[in-house]
Amino acid sequence: MSQHHILIGITGGIAAFKTAALASRLVQDRFDVTVVMTEAAEKFVGAATFAALTGRRVAKELFDDRLPLGAHIELARGADLLCVAPATADFLAKAAQGRADDLLSALYLCFPGPTLFAPAMNVEMWAKPAVQRNIKQLTDDGVQLIGPESGWLSCREQGPGRMADPDRIYDRVRELCVQKPDDTAASGREQR
Repeated sequence: MSQHHILIGITGGIAAFKTAALASRLVQDRFDVTVVMTEAAEKFVGAATFAALTGRRVAKELFDDRLPLGAHIELARGADLLCVAPATADFLAKAAQGRADDLLSALYLCFPGPTLFAPAMNVEMWAKPAVQRNIKQLTDDGVQLIGPESGWLSCREQGPGRMADPDRIYDRVRELCVQKPDDTAASGREQR
């Protein structure tokens, strides 16, 4: 398999620890992986974990002097796919409404390639009409979703809301990258 550059967005949910397994597996399969974390995500897993797994600095700040065009723009231009796992209710709302008040939400808005979100939240949150409206808006906008799955949740409940298994997310990332020919991805980066 040829090399692809994947952006992994991590938001503030307990499922963030599972994303370490996803990042590790992608790197082992020769994907270039850059992780973008929200401030809330760091309450669950430290950036050092993802820096060690990917061999790259974790992007966290919208304003970064090392990226003069803006972190959101430079990261978006160099990637083939954006995967947000976990995608919390808050992030889904921002994305559905087009808000860009942090690096990850701004990155989503300027990323021209395929996007894959793995929702994860409490069962009651998942069932809320507002969350379901946001999900519908995002799918209408072309975002691909994986999960959530049903199972034991950290809130001591069972039901839908559990982030998809990292192996399932990995398989979907590979499928999306295979669907996109390498020459198209390369020429798209040159044109941007």
